[in-house]
Amino acid sequence: MNAVSRLPIWKRPFAAASHARRRLGAERHEPAPFIVGVNRSGTTLLRLMLDAHPDLTIPPETHFLPEMIRLARRDNATRRRVLKTATDHPRWGDFGLDEDALLARLREVKPLTPEGAIRCFYDMYAEKEGKSRWGDKTPRYMRAMPRIQRALPEARFIHIIRDGRDVALSQAERALEGRVPPITEVAERWKRRIETARVHSTDLDNYLEVRYEDLVGDPEATLREICKFIELPWNPAMLDYHQRAAERLTEMDRDLGTGENGPVRTGDERLAGHAMTSEPPSTDRCGRWQEEMPAADEAAFERVAGGLLADLGYKLLNPAAPSSNGGAA
Repeated sequence: MNAVSRLPIWKRPFAAASHARRRLGAERHEPAPFIVGVNRSGTTLLRLMLDAHPDLTIPPETHFLPEMIRLARRDNATRRRVLKTATDHPRWGDFGLDEDALLARLREVKPLTPEGAIRCFYDMYAEKEGKSRWGDKTPRYMRAMPRIQRALPEARFIHIIRDGRDVALSQAERALEGRVPPITEVAERWKRRIETARVHSTDLDNYLEVRYEDLVGDPEATLREICKFIELPWNPAMLDYHQRAAERLTEMDRDLGTGENGPVRTGDERLAGHAMTSEPPSTDRCGRWQEEMPAADEAAFERVAGGLLADLGYKLLNPAAPSSNGGAA
């Protein structure tokens, strides 16, 4: 186990990597934050906070980066095929970008490389938003972090973690009717994804874990740490993110097709899932599992993931539950 990984989450240094690699002679790009985490852990909240900075913008979830990287690495890859990876994706309409303009930019990348293709997309989005820097918020990229870093050296990963029992309640509220999985399945998935991300973190140059509870409990201190990690000057506008959250989220006011998530989610449903980001940060929903989760579900979740909950500093109903190594290697 990496010595860094044994520290409590709130005492970890900014870069929790097994070794730092530097590309000598390579052009330096501004650090690009990539927000990852289990769904309903506060990734959208953190996205909107950082996006409120006058220099930084973060688009809606992308999802197509791993395939774009794979195609751009192929010797016979064409720019049109790389383009279609993005434009054929159900989420392409969220970005408000012109397909032909992106193709023109890709044609300027010679030779075609994964990092060149990726930067074309994000640079174009940042220009549309009038910002000089960009990042990403796609929760599922927690499983693709090493691949993204190899393609994009400036990527810096921010893994936001929330008490899994509160995550379970929030996911159940957002689940389509009749699709709420058993609590043990939710606990296993929460535990597995966090542990997998921690294992991947040992191959990363820049990885930071942030607790949702700290973000809403002391947003300025937590955001200042994140700004230091991504080399972004502090700006108090990030604390007023809620004043423009509704406007930023209008990009998602469109139906999302069945390309990846099964049944269609309407624009109203997508916006409803992030309605609370239009309010100032609050700890009201921290620890709500203690009042709202059935005792049987509490016990079942703890049996599966109690060790990891304890490692992360969360309260247990049964403190004698076996400890977990947290999955960090």
